Amino acid sequence: MKKIVVGLVIIMAVIFNSCSPIEDTSFQESYLIGSWVSGTLHYKYLSDKTGTTWDTSEDVTEAEGQPFTWTLDQSELTHIHILETGGSVPKVYTVTELTAHTLKYKDSFGTTYSFTK
Repeated sequence: MKKIVVGLVIIMAVIFNSCSPIEDTSFQESYLIGSWVSGTLHYKYLSDKTGTTWDTSEDVTEAEGQPFTWTLDQSELTHIHILETGGSVPKVYTVTELTAHTLKYKDSFGTTYSFTK
């Protein structure tokens, strides 16, 4: 009986030890500032935490783009898209890479996005 208890303790220790918490990665917010492009999709992030998005395949220019506000908290990038009707639509992404020239993130459905500056 004592061997069974000791065995169970060892197994439990191995199980709990192998489940280490995932560390949240932080990204340098200043890298986000600027214009990013992925095909015909454009995002422009300003230092005052506002921005604009537009898609040239829909004949939309930057001046006609949809405004948004943004925050970057560690790896969580949040866009609050401001609608012409007065409402807003939040979109939350997990940043996987952010450098001076590369921005990659994914949404909660697992869709990945990749942009270059």
